[in-house]
Amino acid sequence: MPQISPAEYRAVRLRAHALLADVPLHDVWAVDLPCARAAATFDELQRLLSQPSIGRLPAAARALFGLRFFLGRIFRLEGQPKGAGAASFARGLTAEDRARSALAPGTPDGLFRVVYRFDNEFLRELHNRTVHAALLTAFAKTEAGYRFYLAVYVGKGGWLTAVYMALIDPFRRWIIYPAMLKNIRAVWAEST
Repeated sequence: MPQISPAEYRAVRLRAHALLADVPLHDVWAVDLPCARAAATFDELQRLLSQPSIGRLPAAARALFGLRFFLGRIFRLEGQPKGAGAASFARGLTAEDRARSALAPGTPDGLFRVVYRFDNEFLRELHNRTVHAALLTAFAKTEAGYRFYLAVYVGKGGWLTAVYMALIDPFRRWIIYPAMLKNIRAVWAEST
């Protein structure tokens, strides 16, 4: 699964580029989703992905998720730092952004909180003792079908951020994200 250049990603018209202009883009991935239908929507893809599919990930990826959640409980890494709500990326949303979003900012979404959910992009954030990060998923029409983007922005969550990211990066880049994107492609292929 291709990790793409920041320049290619920034060429896609997305609200996140301006909203997160001061937050470092850690990396971005894309997967092409061929489509026999004339029109598919991001909403359709989101519905497919909301079905429990972690069990479809390879054993190594499931084990890494399990280890991370286990260590998070032991070391109490999941708690939000004081003032996390005031530091939310949602503070940069305009009234128009808020009205356009299908989900209210701050709505819980698994480990994340919603920043916004538009027709072609979904921005979530995670603010805990290790990071203040944003996860953007987006959907764009291509000549051969569609392209799904997965972008990770990482702001400083505290002194632990750099150490934490250095520890998890190899696993994220070589096991977790490729497995997730392969799973997304498989779920999409089964639905078409």
